[in-house]
Amino acid sequence: MRSRTIRLICLLIFMLHFILINNEMIYAKPLVSAEQAILIDQDSGTVLYEKNADNPQLIASITKVMTAIIAIEYGELTDQVKISREAVTVEGSSIYLEENEKMSLEDLLYGLMLRSGNDAAIAIAEHIGGSVDGFVYLMNEKANWLGLEQTHFENPHGLDSEHHYSTSKDIALLMRYAMENEVFAEINQTKSYRSSSRTYSWHNKNKLLTNYYPYTIGGKTGYTKAAGRTLVSVAQKNNRQLIAVTINDPNDWFDHMQLYEWGFDQIEQLDLLTLGNVDQLTRLTFLEVAYHYLLKMVGL
Repeated sequence: MRSRTIRLICLLIFMLHFILINNEMIYAKPLVSAEQAILIDQDSGTVLYEKNADNPQLIASITKVMTAIIAIEYGELTDQVKISREAVTVEGSSIYLEENEKMSLEDLLYGLMLRSGNDAAIAIAEHIGGSVDGFVYLMNEKANWLGLEQTHFENPHGLDSEHHYSTSKDIALLMRYAMENEVFAEINQTKSYRSSSRTYSWHNKNKLLTNYYPYTIGGKTGYTKAAGRTLVSVAQKNNRQLIAVTINDPNDWFDHMQLYEWGFDQIEQLDLLTLGNVDQLTRLTFLEVAYHYLLKMVGL
């Protein structure tokens, strides 16, 4: 009798370990260093991971996702945009536009998204909105239409301003919307681009796309001293797309990669359990029933 009890206990321990491992595979979450972060599924919008995702903060140049999609929806890529003095003199990152030169809206969009040109952002805003203020109005109207409740824009480039803020959740929803636009998606996944008016190429600042993570299909970087490092990115694996956003994250490249690896594993495990893999689901159910039966047998 004692020997039988010992064998049952050993089997019980093994089965408990198996169940815990399966649950851990499904539910364990990564640790990220970002002040706030989120990971969502592109197709369904399901939130897979979040950390302080509803806290409004400065967002730096990931603002330009909104700038780009507004320009694409309201403008024509072949439009010739005359560059103003205000565009040339704006501070921060630049594609080195010159006053009174003309550049196509398409080229400006590549300069905006690949090199994060603040001068490109101003030029686009003035052309599409008639003025920077007019364009910002369009940005906020679009934010309201998309239901971005914790978002407000004051400029098209993302330089720090008290009333210019968003959340990782809202930025993820914005990127989800923007990625449905074929023109935006094409620009967003481009690693390098050469304007017809330049003798050199612009290389994308998004190192997830160009170097670090082969499943990356787009994104936008950002940084100011007050906002910290901000990053929105999109990755695709096995025909599933995920969107990750981090705000004020000193280790954003690493955090996005670990979020994606965890997220794709999460989806795979959930697919096994909920999308028709009866054998896997039956096995887990059987093990849990057997576990409770063995507990009863040994009197625990």
